[in-house]
Amino acid sequence: MKSFKCICIFLFLIFALPIRANFILLPMDEVAQKNHLKAYGITYWALDKQYKASWLLNYRGGSFLLPDAPEIRKECQIRNVSFEILSDTEANQILEEISSPSQNMETVVLEKAPKIAVYTPKGKQPWDDAVTMVLTYAEIPYKEIYDEEVLSDQLILYDWLHLHHEDFTGQYGKFFGAYRNAPWYIEQKKEAEALAAKLGYSKVSEEKLAVAKKIRDFVIGGGFMFAMCSATDSFDIALSAEGVDICEPMFDGDESAANYQSMIDYSRTFAFKDYILERRPERYEFSNIDMTEKRKIPFERDYFTLMDYSAKWDVIPSMLCQNHTQLVKGFMGQSTSFDSELIKSNVMVLGKCELNDEARYIHGQKGKGFFTFYGGHDPEDYQHRVGDEPTVLDLHPNSPGYRLILNNVLFPAARKKKQKT
Repeated sequence: MKSFKCICIFLFLIFALPIRANFILLPMDEVAQKNHLKAYGITYWALDKQYKASWLLNYRGGSFLLPDAPEIRKECQIRNVSFEILSDTEANQILEEISSPSQNMETVVLEKAPKIAVYTPKGKQPWDDAVTMVLTYAEIPYKEIYDEEVLSDQLILYDWLHLHHEDFTGQYGKFFGAYRNAPWYIEQKKEAEALAAKLGYSKVSEEKLAVAKKIRDFVIGGGFMFAMCSATDSFDIALSAEGVDICEPMFDGDESAANYQSMIDYSRTFAFKDYILERRPERYEFSNIDMTEKRKIPFERDYFTLMDYSAKWDVIPSMLCQNHTQLVKGFMGQSTSFDSELIKSNVMVLGKCELNDEARYIHGQKGKGFFTFYGGHDPEDYQHRVGDEPTVLDLHPNSPGYRLILNNVLFPAARKKKQKT
């Protein structure tokens, strides 16, 4: 009788104890996650702490699976990130569901926290650029670099590079028409000329081309480059105009080359082809790549759709399109969107506006590396203007537009599978 009683107590204790949880799920669907943006920061933090992680493509909005550890739970609570505790059995059931050939899902192993650099002028405030803003908000560490660091080959220290809203053509952002007499424009032009001279170049356009070529080589060698707004088209334009003076006298002190359009070499570009450059210095436009003045889309209908790729066959575009919604509200910038007819055939369109077929979000491979171009300035500021108040991301913790930026930040962490198509 005594022996029977002991057995009963033992069995009671076994079943009364909680089952040990082995995994933490960061759900990324619309309902369950309180802060999508900081969830990326948690995943980056875990990788940086040498924890293993998996990205569950198309499972509940692209959720993250992490090992269960007290410090990860604590970090989620501190950052107000929603998480769910899974037993080993529950996690295996999810992974089995994802692996089924009938499901458009895939598990991608995240191996390491990428080293991140942001190419940005000294003294720029974080709110001048959506990427630095969301990196700061998500608590993902990055280093600021600029021309001196790039030209001294310091890009080899990093895995991922973001290009701030830069003008690589040496035309000072084409702000001449509206801001030529503004103190900030005069000062920025003076600073750019001084930096070019310090680095041994007689013109800003020549120095910016040298920077663009270093960045090009970084990508070809296996780096990951992400650019928004004017850094997208001006980067390609600078590469295509190597050896050709496309700057008018107010930018570089001498006349541009006669008939320079005929000298543009599109074979040197990453993404764009057959574009026509804007010669007029007073126009706030580099070329006809940008759709800002051509799109004629009312604010209330300005959305773009993320493409639906096969997670098992097209892993890379699937990673970059992970979101809790397929429809993302549009936003403007100097380069708002891209004319689809001017995009090279080997470049993938990840997001486009169905109303006029413009491309908003594109991706491609160059050499051993990858690049992503994202049109617009700030996903939560529809028409950002010079001097506008900064976006407060505490008000937009679930922003689909900002999620696309962070998809790119984690992209280099993934163990790549060869793309099938």
